[in-house]
Amino acid sequence: MPTRPFWKGYLKLSLVTCPVAMTPATTENAKVRFHVMNKATGNRVVSRYVDAADGSAVEEDDLAKGYEKAEGDFVLFDDEELESLALESTRTIDIERFAPADNVDWIWYDKPHYLAPDDKVGEEAFAVIRDAMKATETIGLARVVLYRRERPVMLTPRGKGLILWTLRYRDEVRDFKAYYEGVADTEPNADALDLVKELIEKQETSWSPNLARDPTQENLLALIQSKQKGRKRVVRKSSPEPQSAPDKVVNIMDALRKSLKADAGASKGFKSPR
Repeated sequence: MPTRPFWKGYLKLSLVTCPVAMTPATTENAKVRFHVMNKATGNRVVSRYVDAADGSAVEEDDLAKGYEKAEGDFVLFDDEELESLALESTRTIDIERFAPADNVDWIWYDKPHYLAPDDKVGEEAFAVIRDAMKATETIGLARVVLYRRERPVMLTPRGKGLILWTLRYRDEVRDFKAYYEGVADTEPNADALDLVKELIEKQETSWSPNLARDPTQENLLALIQSKQKGRKRVVRKSSPEPQSAPDKVVNIMDALRKSLKADAGASKGFKSPR
């Protein structure tokens, strides 16, 4: 069942405007979460803010945000002061530019959101913008205030709606070139390249959400179910076996041939996830 939108506002392109609603495309609601408990009483432990100097409790009304301009020297701000900095993009997604659909590298992607028209009157304007982007194979670039900060965003068509991706800020993405400077321009052996291609073909499958399952979550749920039934479950401490150091000299061709042989045996019972 679809959840309620967490943001409502307007999508704008030049003089064309339509009301839209936004919902996060991902959720962590299904994750197992634990409370911190007092083992002696079985009661929950409550956290409180205390003054770092004298240890006295601080009431919620006395809390403020502080920027440390020098060690131990803070400039204080209250919520009203910070909210006064709100920008026009608080409730408007104003598409400023368009770019080829493959222009934005995945490393800039942050969080995906579903964007849909919020009333019948605005559906036509929304559909025109969406379908024009499909036809031109472009994505829209804009800015909008989300999670208390203005963020660069990317709009891309998907089905009857749009996906709004928040993008990482420029200072958050490191330049990959600096990390590969020491890598030599090695020409791979042609025979080895063919064997790797063959290995890729044997291991190729269609993407399925089942490939992104969370075994830790499944084990936690099994442990919870076991405790609810009153059974004691043996918890084994993981002690990774020491691995022998790999040989310094590796015969790539031999390793690839062994990989293909091992994969052929293992793949007989393999079924693509559905």
